[in-house]
Amino acid sequence: MKTRCGLRENCSSDEKSLTQTGEICENPKFIVGGADRTDICQGQLGDCWLLAAIASLTLKKEALARVVPHDQDFDRRYAGIFHFQFWHHNKWLDVVVDDRLPSVRNQLIMLHSASNNEFWSALLEKAYAKLHGSYESLKGGSTMEAMEDFTGGVGEMYETKNAPSNLFSIMKKALDRGSMMGCSIDISSSAESEAKTTTGLVKGHAYSITGLEEVNYRGQKVQLIRVRNPWGQVEWNGPWSDNSREWNYIDTAEKTRILQNSTEDGEFWMEFDDFKRNYDKVEICNMTPDSLTDNTKRHWEVSMFEGNWIRGSTAGGCRNYIDTFWTNPQFKLELEDADDEDDVCSVVIALMQKNRRKLRKEGLDMETIGFAVYEAPNEEDHQGKDFFRYHASKARSRTYINLREVSERFTLPPGKYLLVPTTFQPHHEADFLIRIFSEKKAGALEMGSNVDADLPDPPMPSAPEEESDEEKGLRRLFEQLAGADEAISVRELQQMLNGVLSRRKEIKFDGLSLSTCHSIINLMDVDNTGKLEFQEFKVFWEKMKKWIVRVGSCGKTVNQL
Repeated sequence: MKTRCGLRENCSSDEKSLTQTGEICENPKFIVGGADRTDICQGQLGDCWLLAAIASLTLKKEALARVVPHDQDFDRRYAGIFHFQFWHHNKWLDVVVDDRLPSVRNQLIMLHSASNNEFWSALLEKAYAKLHGSYESLKGGSTMEAMEDFTGGVGEMYETKNAPSNLFSIMKKALDRGSMMGCSIDISSSAESEAKTTTGLVKGHAYSITGLEEVNYRGQKVQLIRVRNPWGQVEWNGPWSDNSREWNYIDTAEKTRILQNSTEDGEFWMEFDDFKRNYDKVEICNMTPDSLTDNTKRHWEVSMFEGNWIRGSTAGGCRNYIDTFWTNPQFKLELEDADDEDDVCSVVIALMQKNRRKLRKEGLDMETIGFAVYEAPNEEDHQGKDFFRYHASKARSRTYINLREVSERFTLPPGKYLLVPTTFQPHHEADFLIRIFSEKKAGALEMGSNVDADLPDPPMPSAPEEESDEEKGLRRLFEQLAGADEAISVRELQQMLNGVLSRRKEIKFDGLSLSTCHSIINLMDVDNTGKLEFQEFKVFWEKMKKWIVRVGSCGKTVNQL
């Protein structure tokens, strides 16, 4: 699900400019009276999904302090720049921006605070736009995406109409543990985007969830949820809204504590049953992938892999395309020990596509992605077409969807499994990151064969008149690597090429990845065995000799070609 908000105001482009904060007000401040969710008011940009995540971030002070370092201001330490930190593809990056902000007549037109001299939220939006290439790239998205970039956490999504009966308890525990949450109402067409309902809710718009409470109301327990519109206005007007009569029937002290002098700030309470009837999606970003359904906090083991879907090589598409599905990257999971309280293994698999917002300027948007999990055979090799033709998946992502990340929680019996991440259609290129969380330590390996060969120095490429001698040397090397099956696997090819290329003085070489070797085999493997036989290997060797000459003459590194 992707929330797309349009521009909320219009003004001509020649009126817009970048204005330094000191020109907007006389006494600019980075943070005034603490950073909180009321500092977030949406401007012209359609990034309500990002603003909903920022509002949730303000409730987690430790995470907020990492993303928005508080030791910076406009006083004597002011240097004209501010820095922020974001989790980006499994790394924390420091992003530095100046304090020139989009404005019209010295009024901010993007994200701004209710206080006209407070600028932390506007500068945070600018830094996030820089991370992704431009303000334009932030139009439309999922709240979960920004939540993960603020925490490095892992996300889960619930459909309120098909949610478990204990959804309130799940969300309450999530909030208590510092998880960030958002919600939205689905739309059936673009015409419904930002359409306001008679009850004051906005369709196709991202909200943040900021509180859950149980109150005594006329002798009964009532579950309440607090939701915030990042516009800073436009609120629910039904039961339990700011001035509704329901508040008159609960304890005065409890009413004061919960409402906290509530005004028209975009934040409101509603009964949880009304929430489920009106909203369609709930997004939860767990600071760690701890179970939200158990009372005991669990510590999970994490494995992480990076890979690529490459046209004509590793972009095989989903299981509907059986002829190419097997060429997708494959990862083996070994779940050996069951959870402490069960006979099954809990595992969370999260597949993320990388850099898609930044690629929008090239006409590329989010790919439709998903994954499947199979019971793995004992051998370590990359599985071919016949394996997938005759074996059904044991688990899979619920759907293929054009979100940045698809994640699922599974309980599987101990055993060996094969994970295959894919785009929906074949030949669609993208880079991806896959994270695997398990309660007990689990083995994870990109598929290929383990090699324990004591390799001799490989022969140097020979001159044409010495071709027969080279072929003999090449065959000896091939036979030692190939073993009984008389074919070279991905890991065998990787070990051999790294050995050969590292000895070449005329090129710079940092090592070939397993993904690159998969691509080589897929290109040269004419009989679709997933390995290179000697004749296929000879053809590749000739190509590589020409390639080495080209790289050396250009003075480039291996990774530049």
